[in-house]
Amino acid sequence: MTATTSTLTDRYVDLTLRRLPAKQRPDIERELRASIADAIDDRTDAGSDPAEAEHAVLTELGDPARLAADYADRPLHLIGPSLYLDYVRLIVAILVTVVPATAAATGFIRILQGGAAGPVIGDTIGTALTTTVHIVFWTTLLFAVIERTSSLRAGPARQWTPDALPQPPSRRARHGAVIAEIVTVVLFTTLVLLSPVVSTQTDATGDPIGILSPWLWQTGVVYGFLGLAIAALGVTVAKSYVRWSVPVAVTAVLLSIATTTLLIWIAASDRLLNPAFVDAAGWPSEVAYWTNAGLIIAAVLAVVHAVVESAAGFAARSWVTPSWKPMIHTIVEKIPARAPRR
Repeated sequence: MTATTSTLTDRYVDLTLRRLPAKQRPDIERELRASIADAIDDRTDAGSDPAEAEHAVLTELGDPARLAADYADRPLHLIGPSLYLDYVRLIVAILVTVVPATAAATGFIRILQGGAAGPVIGDTIGTALTTTVHIVFWTTLLFAVIERTSSLRAGPARQWTPDALPQPPSRRARHGAVIAEIVTVVLFTTLVLLSPVVSTQTDATGDPIGILSPWLWQTGVVYGFLGLAIAALGVTVAKSYVRWSVPVAVTAVLLSIATTTLLIWIAASDRLLNPAFVDAAGWPSEVAYWTNAGLIIAAVLAVVHAVVESAAGFAARSWVTPSWKPMIHTIVEKIPARAPRR
């Protein structure tokens, strides 16, 4: 072989061996050099120039880093395909169960401690975000260790069968759910619109005192809120009768976020209950605080739930809500059951 050939090959082999354990290098070096030499000889015997033959052979072998990973049986990805689906499903399942529960517990504790609405909102959202980061980080680390530990590395994924498909709701159940939501929204809208004129309390002139703050009507916020609720109902009806699609899914999550965000703003501004009604009814001053705090926590949990459910829908491209408990059980059961690779 020419000096040029030896130099180029040496550089390639050297880069490959740098990424391998020391005890594997001698055997792999002999094997790799012999393979390169044989491939170059085949090309030169066929009439190729030695330098061009060497260049072509090394090009076919590819990146030395990737070749070293193949020799060491070391993946060049964080989570490989055999574990990726289980990884995603487990993260989603934990997020949709743990994050709302942790956020609710934090908000409830802050309320018991007498925190104001602003700090309660901040602590609840902060806890939800921190919990999400920890779940994603530690779950990713766990699967990365499983991916790279020879004694735990997963073999080929178990064969998928149609039995894994979620059961779609029956037509009767779907119609019943839609009707129930329509009735709920209609009743809620009616009660809100009638609240200024139908009340258990009256003022000195005998006029009814609405339970909701007059500011909601003066600014038109109440009509914006009801409009968002009705639009969300329309999306819910559409989800029951059309196939999953990106525009409908995005619209659903945006409407949910917009509705709950508006509710959080109303409660945090203490604009929900009418102070005159609270005084006339003889309610304790803490009633408004607890009502606002409860609505804030419920709204934050609703936002988290909507986002996680939407993420699951995007992953499955389906409106069917996953059954989280069986999913977690199946994933945890499968991980140790995988056979180690020989």
